[in-house]
Amino acid sequence: MTSTEASPAAATAARDLLTRHPILDGHNDLPWTLRVADDVDLDTTDLDHPVATIQTDWPRMAAGGVGAQFWSVYVSADLEGETAVTTTLEQIDLVHELIRRYPGTLELALTADDVERIIAAGKVASLIGAEGGHSIGSSLGTLRALYALGVRYMTLTHNRSLPWADSATDDPVVGGLSPFGREVVREMQRLGMLVDLSHVSPDTMRDALDTAEGPLIFSHSSALAICDHPRNVPDEILARLPANGGTCMVNFVPAFVSQACRDWERGFAEDARRRGFDFKNVPGRGQARSLRQEWIAKHPRPAVKLAEVADHAEHVREVAGVDHVGIGSDYDGVDWLPEGLEDTSTYPALIAELLRRGWSEEDCGKLASGNIIRTLRAAEETARALSASRGPSRSRIEDLDKPAAAD
Repeated sequence: MTSTEASPAAATAARDLLTRHPILDGHNDLPWTLRVADDVDLDTTDLDHPVATIQTDWPRMAAGGVGAQFWSVYVSADLEGETAVTTTLEQIDLVHELIRRYPGTLELALTADDVERIIAAGKVASLIGAEGGHSIGSSLGTLRALYALGVRYMTLTHNRSLPWADSATDDPVVGGLSPFGREVVREMQRLGMLVDLSHVSPDTMRDALDTAEGPLIFSHSSALAICDHPRNVPDEILARLPANGGTCMVNFVPAFVSQACRDWERGFAEDARRRGFDFKNVPGRGQARSLRQEWIAKHPRPAVKLAEVADHAEHVREVAGVDHVGIGSDYDGVDWLPEGLEDTSTYPALIAELLRRGWSEEDCGKLASGNIIRTLRAAEETARALSASRGPSRSRIEDLDKPAAAD
């Protein structure tokens, strides 16, 4: 047994802990996988039984101690305007259909109270998160429509910058948030929709924190100090979470976790660019996937361990505090995961590692779900206060983000 392999007693303790403090994971891409994968779909895949080709099914979620899940209604950042909005609506519809087909396992959750009630009933509380502000087509009316359909967080950007918000993995457009971008943050908080800062640039993070009237989250991001990936969170931002009340939910994606994996990914991205591919769209499908497989054959992936994910959780706890760390795995959003965290059955192994490092049950309970439930409840309280003092914003991007006058 290596130092990061849990003893039978530690594994049992972790599983027992998760019966009292079930996981609320901040990000799972099963809906997109069901939409686009060649070998699984909503009609032919029985999630009541193990499905070897994906990372999420109901038996493995149960084994992993999952009590609640934010299902991502991701759509490609290449989509714009009406197409992005329509595709997002289709993904929301898919999640609602998923819940309808498995009523004994899933139930839609809209509030923190719903989450706790559904967990107590032995089901998976199912929340919806929209991954990228392109999903609203620069319309606050569309934002409100998504909220009405059950969306409870929106990531401000995905891999591409928007006219009103800069992404971490694209060239800046507005230097953070534009005036309309700040209005998006204010309207989200008036609604009670969590503002998610995963995928955004540090300038966007700062502007959102400066604008915020309630807590913000990172639904699936890790620590920049450990792995130099632009998707990770700088310490200066983590240090602001206690005053804001938000939560950073540590991610499992190898390139966000391990510097060796990040360097491997950077080499692949450079090779892809030389061949005329946009690295933001890889891994993808068809030729882009073939390109990645060719790179892997010549350059084997570095190993990444569960303990490295635990390192990120410990770093977030050290900088932001134990009240501001959570888990946002990204299962079924990637085809490669750390050893020991290969699918949704493996959360107890991470908890066992943290217990081995001296985390208390209370600390692990906060990481598993306590912190994000508290953050969700605080966002609801903020929304009640804000809604009492102001109505829906009717601002339009063309009114707030007027071009600067020429000299």
